[in-house]
Amino acid sequence: MNSNLLKFLTLGLLFLLPLVSFAGEGTDVLNSPKPISLTSHIVGYLSIFVTVLAYIAAMSEEVLELRKSKPMVLGSSLVWFAICIYYSFQGEAKVAALAFESNLLAYIELFLFILVSMTYLNAMEERGVFDALRIWLLNRQYSYRQLFWITGVLAFLLSTVISGMAIALILGSVAAAVGKRNKEFVALACLNIVVASNAGGSLSPLGGISTLFVWQNKILPFYEFFTLAVPCMVNFLVPAVVMHFFVPKETPAASTSKIWLRRGSRVVIFLFMLTLSITVWSNIVLQLPPAAGMMAGLGLLQFFSYYLTKTAHEVKSDFAHVYQLFQVEAPRNNKKQDFDIFKNISTVDWDTLLFFYGAMMLIGALGFIGYLDAIAHFLFGSISPTLANTIIGLSSAFVDNGTLMFAVLSMHPDLVTGQWLLLTLTLGVGGSLLAIGSAPGVALLGLIKEGYSFAFHMRWTPVILLGYFASIAVHFWVNARYF
Repeated sequence: MNSNLLKFLTLGLLFLLPLVSFAGEGTDVLNSPKPISLTSHIVGYLSIFVTVLAYIAAMSEEVLELRKSKPMVLGSSLVWFAICIYYSFQGEAKVAALAFESNLLAYIELFLFILVSMTYLNAMEERGVFDALRIWLLNRQYSYRQLFWITGVLAFLLSTVISGMAIALILGSVAAAVGKRNKEFVALACLNIVVASNAGGSLSPLGGISTLFVWQNKILPFYEFFTLAVPCMVNFLVPAVVMHFFVPKETPAASTSKIWLRRGSRVVIFLFMLTLSITVWSNIVLQLPPAAGMMAGLGLLQFFSYYLTKTAHEVKSDFAHVYQLFQVEAPRNNKKQDFDIFKNISTVDWDTLLFFYGAMMLIGALGFIGYLDAIAHFLFGSISPTLANTIIGLSSAFVDNGTLMFAVLSMHPDLVTGQWLLLTLTLGVGGSLLAIGSAPGVALLGLIKEGYSFAFHMRWTPVILLGYFASIAVHFWVNARYF
């Protein structure tokens, strides 16, 4: 047997051993064993200190020039090592190890889902899909007010199936390109995109981390998330209608750019939609976790990548079909490029993926220690669930909503369907209150150099807050049957 093949098989077996142990031990992420309370122990105090320090460092990413994943990954390792060392002295090392494995498995499911989603987005970007959308909008010569609503509605609709950060970057670049000479339009359009992306992502399990968590843990079935459609639309429309009157009425200069889609771009879009369909179908019919369907879709994309690479010699250029459409001769130096799927995987946002690892493991550790039970007793025992969910939603303006949702799930609150939907709604749209409260806002802060800023966003916080409470009121009205 080839030595390289032998090494490969050996590594494969080593990788599979932990999965075999998972199957034997049980894999319920929300029911980790908690035999010892460490809330009043030095290990508990150390965990709180490290967690707070890690979050402060992560939130100060731009000031420290330190990627947010680094303090989170190190902090989670320190906390879990402290817990496991204590348990080993008590002769219960296996209990802590199983708790760590349970939280790790929850992260792996999330990781695979987001990894495939990001890979498809990178593939579509590499094939020119998003550039085509940007050029198409620029060529239409819409007025600023029309573009304000078009980008907002597109952000709302597309964010139901695509990452809010990706949507913000794509449509934010459109707003910046159109409004080069009008900073007020750029600022308002970007703010509208942030609110719309967060609102749209809150009504679909495929659109946001918090909704994905709820779906993955089988708290709500896939179709029930769409009962939040009307409340989410209200959350988007209330501030948008107010901002409309402040958007300039002028029409920007027309663009003469042409759309250049690379070979295979339409098939990549089709495969992405097929992947999402397989994911939903396999979860509803076969009861498989969402990650299973997404990985099947990644396999399809890999084979399409293989096809494009093998047939690259048959075409003069990846843009040959475009040259033929415009009846122009292809430039001699226009070289065709292979479609390497692993390049698209390598360029995913690893900083965000590792940040979520650290966040989930830290929250899991605090839950294992016993702190989340104490918080749950106050939030869902001492005050009404509605007030608790509203407060948690408001806090998502400061803390990542995925982290907060994972924390709530780890508390095991006994909530009716209407309250779970309310929590999903408030956590999804609460991040719109501040520019740093959601991934779309943070992305646009980095993209837009003039116009949109943290201070500008804060000026509109009262209007966004009005939309926040309006969406809650509408939820109680249209979904009263769930309470």
